[in-house]
Amino acid sequence: MSDISTVDVEKLYTRLNSAAEASGDHLNPDGEHTRDLVSGLLINEKRYGYRACPCRLASGDKEDDLDIICPCEYRDQDIEEYGACYCGLYVSERVFEGEKGLEPVPERRQSVGERTKPEQGSITLSSLPLPVWRCRVCGYLCAREGPPGVCPICKAKKERFERFV
Repeated sequence: MSDISTVDVEKLYTRLNSAAEASGDHLNPDGEHTRDLVSGLLINEKRYGYRACPCRLASGDKEDDLDIICPCEYRDQDIEEYGACYCGLYVSERVFEGEKGLEPVPERRQSVGERTKPEQGSITLSSLPLPVWRCRVCGYLCAREGPPGVCPICKAKKERFERFV
């Protein structure tokens, strides 16, 4: 397949698994599928210099691909709505425990022509295309459709978030 070693895959798998568990998520329990995805992340890291999602077409321009560097910007919302991220690397507690099956996750990423970059210095919180949510426990801010299920900083639950802007 590539010059990616099993040892490299296992090292990254362990790091991703620890990070996922710490944030309240899980790696997909299908070990073969998950390790194939981890291998794809490592291949993309060698190819592009960053771990672009192995299930999306990366441009090779890091600035254009920031939204799909794993964990991608769409992961949390995909997990909340569908139980898994687009590629299926990360899954919810219910999927991990077998209480819910995996279902197809639609692509949220806009095509290159649809994505626009704001002019330098023109970004304000009120000009963001998404609402900003604030964790009332630690102050963490994120811009997305809804609050995350668990705060990545202090692990507070979704109900501890308030709309900031």
